[in-house]
Amino acid sequence: MRLSSPFLLCLAAALSSAFVISPPHMWTKLILTHHWPSTFCSMEHCHPNISYWTLHGLWPDKGIDCNSSWHFNSSQIEDLLPDMEKSWPDLLKPASVGFWKYEWHKHGTCAAQAATMNSQHKYFSKALELYHKVDLDSILKKFDITPSEKYYTFSQIEGVIENFYGVKPKIQCVHPSKNAVVQILGQIEICFNPDFTLLDCEKEFTLETISKRDWDIPMGVDKASGFSVCDHDMPVYYPPLP
Repeated sequence: MRLSSPFLLCLAAALSSAFVISPPHMWTKLILTHHWPSTFCSMEHCHPNISYWTLHGLWPDKGIDCNSSWHFNSSQIEDLLPDMEKSWPDLLKPASVGFWKYEWHKHGTCAAQAATMNSQHKYFSKALELYHKVDLDSILKKFDITPSEKYYTFSQIEGVIENFYGVKPKIQCVHPSKNAVVQILGQIEICFNPDFTLLDCEKEFTLETISKRDWDIPMGVDKASGFSVCDHDMPVYYPPLP
């Protein structure tokens, strides 16, 4: 099931650009975050009609709101909007650009420290490129990890991702209550080096996230309404559309 070396080399070549020595304060890892609409909407009381993993964001591991004067302008990504609406939808307000504006100000302005993402168009197009190259939804389906009323083990889900991509993801769940006997699959992170080669997510400190718009909280902090790292020993429910 593991990717062959030629495939990994091709993936790296397709995603990479010339490596530039980064300033010491710059981020060292990018986190491509996917979320599962059924789980998100079970917390946020929206009505999911999407049965595939959507893009939550592309987040540098350092910095938040790095340039408050660099305002979001949707006209600069007009050619990307059809793909954005499908791959990176606002599940709460589908007709709004507010989600993308939020992601740009909080994360995009920090990613833009790198020449490869130093414009709104470069940032959003790179996020979409990585999302489509990884193609997480198709890979899970290919190896029979599909939304179901049956439960999976954590190792089944992690094993498919780790064996296929050759790196360790970060998988996050919702824990409905303190004494719950099952956890709900909600978010999956795939990580990259600054040159867009794949990287183990667990090698360095990253941010945990919760589902609401004040999302980022430090790793290990648990909120009843949000995502936290899945328990390796607890069954995982991967909910289908309601």
